[in-house]
Amino acid sequence: NPFFSVISPLLSRSLLLTLEPLAEDDIRAVLDRAAADPRGLGGQVRLTSEAADHLVRLAGGDARRSLTYLEAAALLVPEGEIGVETVEKAVDSAAVRYDRQGDQHYDVVSAFIKSMRGSDADAALHYLARMVEAGEDPRFIARRIVIFASEDVGMADPTALQVAVAAARAVEFVGLPEGRLNLAQAVIHCALAPKSNAVIKAVDAAAQDVRRGLIGQVPVHLRDGHNRGSASLGHGKGYKYPHNAEHGLVRQDYAPEEIRDRRYYEPTRHGAEAAVADRWARIREFLRGGRGS
Repeated sequence: NPFFSVISPLLSRSLLLTLEPLAEDDIRAVLDRAAADPRGLGGQVRLTSEAADHLVRLAGGDARRSLTYLEAAALLVPEGEIGVETVEKAVDSAAVRYDRQGDQHYDVVSAFIKSMRGSDADAALHYLARMVEAGEDPRFIARRIVIFASEDVGMADPTALQVAVAAARAVEFVGLPEGRLNLAQAVIHCALAPKSNAVIKAVDAAAQDVRRGLIGQVPVHLRDGHNRGSASLGHGKGYKYPHNAEHGLVRQDYAPEEIRDRRYYEPTRHGAEAAVADRWARIREFLRGGRGS
């Protein structure tokens, strides 16, 4: 970077041009032209679509690199077809068969999530490496880990979400290739964490009741009574402030009457959620006074 390596007086007298990586379609056009143009390979070899995809990935937006790899592959087949195997031999880099817009994308992501859910850290790391090496957007991977931390780990290890979010932020800050370390740490943490799907089951059950029309009116004592009009209607009257109670708990109705006895959050006995389950059982019993237990 000239801003770090060139002195300011020289920079002020220079014209700096930023060379941006070429898009994948641009690299593919360069390869097609080089294979057909008389100034290049003159149509002596044909590049398969799979081999072109592999060369595009290896080029990393650098047309010069793509042409170097194409030339090396052409030397192995003076006349004929350049396939993936030929490219692999020429540049000593195995092709990662992974289509970011096709079935492989969804299959690998599915296997990635299911491996973490099954607590197989090795398998999850394999699929992570497969996605990274194939050029998958690291932000997409990070988002999947963040979702997993709540959907499949949840309260069994509440720190999983913190680790996942931290990894996502680190990827934004650091980028690749170093960002793969942050993703790997989050993957290992989530894979080896105790599992619970109680969070997603709870919010889905609550949402299902709302869609069915089980909504009801907000209890009057919980309504906002800060303005004169609402206060005159009795909003907020009778509300008991929990912080004034010895243990921070007071018995009063919080849910609308229509769903007062509904149970949404059903914690597991996995990991840290076992302690949460005990506390929630005691709190629910106290708040409902034995009703709906």
